[in-house]
Amino acid sequence: MKRPLITLALLALAATAAMAQARFTSNTERHDLGQVEWKHPATAEYTITNTGTEPLVLTNVEPDCACTVARWTQTPIAPGEKGTLSVTFDAEALGTFHKAIAVYTNAQPHLLYLYLTGQVVREVRDFSRTHPVQMGRVRLDKGAFRFGDVTPAANPVIRLSVVNESDQPYRPVLMHLPSYLSTVAEPPTLQPGESGFLSVTLHTDKVHFAGEQETTVYLSRFMGDKVEGDNRIPVSLCLLPDFSGMTATQLQNAPDAQLSATAVDVSALLAKKKKAVQDVLLTNTGRTELTVLRIQSLHPAIAVDLKSSKVQAGQSARLRLTVSRKHLHRQGGKMQVIVLTDSPQHPKLVIDVKAEP
Repeated sequence: MKRPLITLALLALAATAAMAQARFTSNTERHDLGQVEWKHPATAEYTITNTGTEPLVLTNVEPDCACTVARWTQTPIAPGEKGTLSVTFDAEALGTFHKAIAVYTNAQPHLLYLYLTGQVVREVRDFSRTHPVQMGRVRLDKGAFRFGDVTPAANPVIRLSVVNESDQPYRPVLMHLPSYLSTVAEPPTLQPGESGFLSVTLHTDKVHFAGEQETTVYLSRFMGDKVEGDNRIPVSLCLLPDFSGMTATQLQNAPDAQLSATAVDVSALLAKKKKAVQDVLLTNTGRTELTVLRIQSLHPAIAVDLKSSKVQAGQSARLRLTVSRKHLHRQGGKMQVIVLTDSPQHPKLVIDVKAEP
């Protein structure tokens, strides 16, 4: 009887191991760049989500030609979290193109392919696909500046591609810039039918506090333009704590943070009550005391209470989320709670909240 029991146990362990693995999911398998101007590099970005139960690692990315350069998230992507894979295509010849990008990961299968297509032309005439955002007689390749998670030492730059579809010269200008943003137009003036860039730089030393931040800038569509709802461009970023001064010993003995849940659904509770309460445990899995630096609720319907901002190694603190049904309709950000800690490995923890009364 023992041998069948051992066999069953081994099969159960094998099944568990097979279930516990990373899983690679892209927001699209094929990215169509549309018309691409010859000798003007174009970039496509794929959003990668780990839909598995173990950290996802993109070990290598190999485009099928030297005219394509790839950049990707180098750090492990936790279950449920997202990473990026950017592919820049610098056309060598006119005509249609179809490029394959080999992506190697620790998931199964270890190798899969993403694709990049488009048409290289001497002069772009149809900007509807490459620049889908229209503001008057101006077209943009994106409708928001999303810097994502940034460290204090970084000064990232986002390039906004701008097309002048009017019959007059146009000077692209961003209005109502906060102190931590600066912009340069290349070239300063766009002639009719011409495209250019607005390079927006984030100066992290001028950001007043760590955490998630959102603001709005406005694109001037013509001389003397005013701030209106249809020329607004959202800006978002999350400034992480600074760990650049830590020694190797400090990093080795640093605290670490882990949540008992990264997503909660209070819909069933809100169907019966005006308020729903959900507790999440914040556990310090590191070696020294963990400090919670900041907690942010990104929506007015969510209130957050932390029992203790100091968590000893091996201990947990209760994080209580209270969702109010009457405030769900109020305009706000994402239904999320952001927890910033002094853990170098996990400085930012996110709790997604689902609430459908």
